[in-house]
Amino acid sequence: MRIAMVGGGYVGLVSGACFAEFGADVTIVERDPKKLEALNAGRIPIYEPGLDTLVSANVDAGRLTFGDDLGAAMSDADAVFIAVGTPTRRGDGHADLTYVYAAAEEIARAARTDLLVVTKSTVPVGTGREVARILRQTRPDLTFDVASNPEFLREGNAIDDFMRPDRVIVGIDRSGPDGGTRAQSLIEQLYRPLTAIQAPIVLTDLETAELTKYAANAFLAMKVTFINEMADLCEKVGGNIHDVARGMGLDQRIGSRFLSPGPGYGGSCFPKDTRALTAIAQDAGAPTKLVEATVSINEARKTGMAERIIAQAGGSLEGKTVGILGLTFKPDTDDMREAASLPILACLHDAGATLQVFDPEGMDAARALLPEGLRYCEDALAAAQDADIVVVLTEWNMFRALDPARLRSAMRGNAIADLRNIWSPDLMREVGFDYRSIGRP
Repeated sequence: MRIAMVGGGYVGLVSGACFAEFGADVTIVERDPKKLEALNAGRIPIYEPGLDTLVSANVDAGRLTFGDDLGAAMSDADAVFIAVGTPTRRGDGHADLTYVYAAAEEIARAARTDLLVVTKSTVPVGTGREVARILRQTRPDLTFDVASNPEFLREGNAIDDFMRPDRVIVGIDRSGPDGGTRAQSLIEQLYRPLTAIQAPIVLTDLETAELTKYAANAFLAMKVTFINEMADLCEKVGGNIHDVARGMGLDQRIGSRFLSPGPGYGGSCFPKDTRALTAIAQDAGAPTKLVEATVSINEARKTGMAERIIAQAGGSLEGKTVGILGLTFKPDTDDMREAASLPILACLHDAGATLQVFDPEGMDAARALLPEGLRYCEDALAAAQDADIVVVLTEWNMFRALDPARLRSAMRGNAIADLRNIWSPDLMREVGFDYRSIGRP
């Protein structure tokens, strides 16, 4: 099977490399000259564990290529996937579909007949129908099928999520002459390698597939926000949020994932998708009050964390140095989109702090997003050197392994604000720290 993938960003690159690993011939179309140059030179422009090896192996095998000519990529393709960005539209929370619709129009101009067009990007309900309309309007002579195949890839674990998914959701337009039979056959052929592990492939209509992606991410975002609120309650009543989370998670109806307290969710999906879902629901006349509250609580939590740090530092950061461990929104990625560190560090900087920061993968991406004047350090101990307070913002494993005695020796003060609960309170206090974490006595 031959595939053209429009977009060489996170979703397009991971999906294209994994489809190639499944045996398909994949051409990824990328229009950013710098990104395309890097890909053709064997450099991966994003950090995702194992992706460089996967890409290299499939390029060497001849199954994965990169280019900027969509027409050439589609010349003998059975299917074309749209995997372009859908950022939040400024002003109203809706997903910006400019790139999706532009891709659909370009696909129509370059397409041969009997093509399957699949939306891989996260898009609002109705986008698949609009893509079909654009295809028909641009090329009335074209026969095609349209499908929606949303991704459910966790950054830092994306390859395993693709290769061993909890499920594959595929929405197919059944309104054509064959009732979507050909589209379903192509999708089943493409995902056939997953039958060996009995991964559920859920076939549904376009609207249901599009909504499932948003509903799943919104539910997980609510789960994160709920455990954060329970952590706040634990601090007031003397409970231990880790025990609460374990007690909840052992209930199979709830499950243990996404029950880790912290400074609020971030990344490329949860913030954008929760905002988009609330906008979709408002427009449809069925407002999602729970999701609206989740968005509001999460945004307020990040600035609340900055106030918490300032209070632990004695109520003022003027003339004080703050060591920051972690910048990315989660470990095992270099993604800084909507990271909790962005509003928190902006607040600390405005409060007069000198900021010394370290992240093993995210510092290059962070420089353009954080205030000027920060010191970017070579390791965690350098970030802690002469600091009055050290703040943990991302739970990288290397931070868990730090020797508390060496950390204490490096610092001028003794305050630790562990916003990811990576260390033992008893151990840190034994070393002499004023140690405070989230939701633990």
